[in-house]
Amino acid sequence: MALRIEPFDGAIGAAVIDVDLAQPLDAEERERLIEAWNRYSVLVFRDQQIAPDEFLRYSRYFGDLEVHVLEQYLHPVHPEILVVSNILEYGRNIGIPDAGRYWHTDLSYLDVPSRGSILYAMEIPEADGETLGNTLWASTAAAYEALPEATRARVDGLQAEYSLSKRFQKLADDGTKHIELSDEQREKTPSVTHPVVRTHPVTGRRGILVNEGHTTHIVGMPEDESQALLQELWDHTTKPDFTYCHEWRVGDVVMWDNTLTQHLAICDYALPQRRLLHRTTITGERPY
Repeated sequence: MALRIEPFDGAIGAAVIDVDLAQPLDAEERERLIEAWNRYSVLVFRDQQIAPDEFLRYSRYFGDLEVHVLEQYLHPVHPEILVVSNILEYGRNIGIPDAGRYWHTDLSYLDVPSRGSILYAMEIPEADGETLGNTLWASTAAAYEALPEATRARVDGLQAEYSLSKRFQKLADDGTKHIELSDEQREKTPSVTHPVVRTHPVTGRRGILVNEGHTTHIVGMPEDESQALLQELWDHTTKPDFTYCHEWRVGDVVMWDNTLTQHLAICDYALPQRRLLHRTTITGERPY
């Protein structure tokens, strides 16, 4: 059967039906998925069973893959796969345990943030029949387009600073048990400057890039004014009108366009409730 793409009600997301990602896709199928990815930002595939090499083959349809800076959580055979998990082996996490705790755009702290990411769920926590560890995505394009005209005029052209260290400091300030960055990882990820609002490289839509997880301040603006504007933008971007909440099931694959989205992992579970996902990251380009 030919694959079907069914948009969700709301500002973001679509389900992809009748496709087996363990099998190679033909050129027409790949083009349809790329177009849907650019259009809907988040694509959801249910009931998949894919081996790591099949996951990598599918991921490469959308671009070159990156190796994440947190090398201690890379797949032991396939370094392009980042393991996301709270599972402990010999007292150490097998994957990054606190990924996505704050609203963020993946790798916005790099000079060249990722174009997109893909997650494959292998173990999902639950309690009393309810799924835990769900993920929210926000359409930063829909949020930007809904801003008052005066606010759009105010933020267009502004620059902000983004920092991985800021996220880790925020975790510490919140009293959250978390991993530590090594000195080498800090050296690899100095603070960078990007626009407050970025442009999609294919569609030309614009979206709010500043995010709670990685943005430190707006360049050239007094600190109190900067923080007030950032908080206003963060609160606006994550309104329910612009978001989709994914309730994970084992076998789910969810991919997103990092250019015009932010996301948040809901941390409402703990061992012995186990969570295990594999993630690939698609190379992007510098925001403009």
